[in-house]
Amino acid sequence: MGTSLTLSGLPDSHALDYQQVGPTVLRILVGSQLRRLREARGISPKDAGEAIRASHSKISRLECGRTGFKTRDVTDLLSLYLVHDEAERAALLALAQQANVPGWWHTYGDVVPSWFEPYLGLEQGASVIRCYEVQFIPGLLQTEDYARAVIQLGHSDATPAEVERRVSLRMERRRLITRPDPPRLWAVIDEAAFHRPIGGDATMRRQIQHLIDIAALPHVTIEMMPFSAGGHAAAGGPITILRFAQDAIPDMVYLEHLTHAFYSDRQADIDLYCQVMHRLVIHSQPLSARAETLPWSATRRADRSRD
Repeated sequence: MGTSLTLSGLPDSHALDYQQVGPTVLRILVGSQLRRLREARGISPKDAGEAIRASHSKISRLECGRTGFKTRDVTDLLSLYLVHDEAERAALLALAQQANVPGWWHTYGDVVPSWFEPYLGLEQGASVIRCYEVQFIPGLLQTEDYARAVIQLGHSDATPAEVERRVSLRMERRRLITRPDPPRLWAVIDEAAFHRPIGGDATMRRQIQHLIDIAALPHVTIEMMPFSAGGHAAAGGPITILRFAQDAIPDMVYLEHLTHAFYSDRQADIDLYCQVMHRLVIHSQPLSARAETLPWSATRRADRSRD
């Protein structure tokens, strides 16, 4: 188990397990705490930046959790904000130091694009993950063979060693679902993803069985958006919405494209995509209700053999 820490001053303070939450979420927590302290004292970002020999833009990056923390900077800011309680200073400094420790995914830096790295940290620290996928089974739910086939499609010029590195990364991400105190995962998958023979029939049979097995876990819900639903609100592409146990961290919308990603914690975006997800769920069907009708399922194979 990692060290636990309770931060006073955060709304509805939570005990944090460093190893489970990960550095990305820790940076956001430290940044939000520093912003709260600065605003409580009526100090401008410009003045705060000057106090640590930096610009107001650095204060913005620190408060948004987009960069690591120097102990000296945090110490000087706490003094500027008149935080003299030794216990509170020590708690925030310890959290800032832990936020600088690289997450496990940093060992895959050779195959992780810069725009995807923040998502890995956010995914690691989320308490609820809601997603919709159009073309493929979601990464967190892929088998090794299916993941390999998908990766080879997207990286046709990659060496076999690079492909295996990417597969290994995806399998490491998958541990999130079975760890102690896992996040709540709610996935809606378009029916089209079940009809594409990614990796061949045998790979698809194992992939579908894996989905059926994972869907039996109490914290996992898997639903299918059927063709019969016609057009729907998320026809534009995949969606992921992340929610965090820490009240200081807003929900995050993540939209992935081929060469970049869109991240947003704007309330208007969150409200819009939550509405989209709600409508998807209304028109979707539980995987358990459609399992016997899925291509490559055991029941379908038995029916074919009788024919």
